[in-house]
Amino acid sequence: METVDLERSDSGVVTLTLNRPARKNAIDSVMWTELLTVFREVARRDEDRVLVVTGAGDGFCSGADLGDDDNVGPQRHHLRSMHEVNDVALALRQIPKPVIAKVNGVAAGAGLNLALGCDLIVASEKARFSEIFARRGLSIDFGGSWLLPRLVGLHKAKELALLAEVIDSREAERLGIVNRVVPEEKLDAFVDDWAERLAAGPPLALTMTKRLLDAGLLSSFEDALQAEGLAQTVNFGSHDTREAIASFLQKRTPRFHGR
Repeated sequence: METVDLERSDSGVVTLTLNRPARKNAIDSVMWTELLTVFREVARRDEDRVLVVTGAGDGFCSGADLGDDDNVGPQRHHLRSMHEVNDVALALRQIPKPVIAKVNGVAAGAGLNLALGCDLIVASEKARFSEIFARRGLSIDFGGSWLLPRLVGLHKAKELALLAEVIDSREAERLGIVNRVVPEEKLDAFVDDWAERLAAGPPLALTMTKRLLDAGLLSSFEDALQAEGLAQTVNFGSHDTREAIASFLQKRTPRFHGR
């Protein structure tokens, strides 16, 4: 691929690195296509258990590349461009495995919402965040209008989006945007630990837990209980749950296979 690097470990951890460091990993038309390909591929591959998304150099992602004519040039129909952007946001949302954003620098605009679309966000102390759209004469996109209010509340989301201010990682953590903030030199090791722990977990149970939590934002309590019951019924019929119970009784580490 031209704009992203992809690495797979034997344990099932996939690391996707946005690789346009000279542009702070801004997303051009090629990267939109490559992100869509990777997200759909990870979603369907049983061997891939966890996805880590990060950026090359000292930035995570500065958003869409507004200097790319294939993105925003006059020959490009903007509605078509936004359909492609939306496809990528939806593909990320539909990945059934855990997804971790490793934010090593600036995450702005679509770059911030790329991180918000992941399940967990770990940031270095040097990371910065901004819904920068208004400064560029744009409205919020890449799912930010849906994701941000659910994390920080409606009024705080309006403040962040309308004023387009830059906040540091500690403020992002305080607002609930970021799960953890760690020193820059410890970022890789921390995320590696979380990713390996998730990759060693029961794939079916983790997938259903992720779906239950996402769906719970939109469902009634009664519907959530019913969905939990159905998911738990699937778990109890699986090899992984039998393995988890057996390993607990035998005082050994379980080995999960996703079936």
